Amino acid sequence: MLVALNKPFGVLCQFTDEAGRRTLADFVTQKGVYAAGRLDHDSEGLLLLTDDGVLQHRLADPKHKQAKTYVVMVEGTPTEEALEKLRRGVVLNDGPTLPAGAELIDEPAWLWPRDPPVRFRKTVPDAWLRITLKEGRNRQVRRMTAAVGLPTLRLIREAIGDYRLDGLASGETRVLDADRAQARSHKEPRNRR
Repeated sequence: MLVALNKPFGVLCQFTDEAGRRTLADFVTQKGVYAAGRLDHDSEGLLLLTDDGVLQHRLADPKHKQAKTYVVMVEGTPTEEALEKLRRGVVLNDGPTLPAGAELIDEPAWLWPRDPPVRFRKTVPDAWLRITLKEGRNRQVRRMTAAVGLPTLRLIREAIGDYRLDGLASGETRVLDADRAQARSHKEPRNRR
């Protein structure tokens, strides 16, 4: 089984929490599924869950280089120089990142209101970026945008590989075509010459 969840802001990527915070159990009714990867407590968007260990590994393990695409609200006005730095990769405290896709976009029309709302400052502009990574370090997008002078205000994952939010409302789940995912996870690698 493969389940897509649009994880809301403030939800932990686990099923239990001794402190009583919101978890995946508040949204996912399917039993026996586990997250294939993580989204931070303060990040939103697409999270895939599965009961297939091989598929979970394939989706989450950075060595498989599944592209993950995020829409990111940043503080400041992105320059072409800042975007080019993101595209080439930036040096973080744990080493250089791989090159990333980075483009300035309009605020997505499909965006839902966040609870609580993002802080608004009249004197500081904000902008939206679409960033695509093929690695998954802890809080990587936030650290990359900060490294180029554009602190992240809101972070939403819109896609993992071929899987997309596709109109899934915040907090909703959708069962995906597990047969298609299973077939992709078991493909033999192409012969290299």
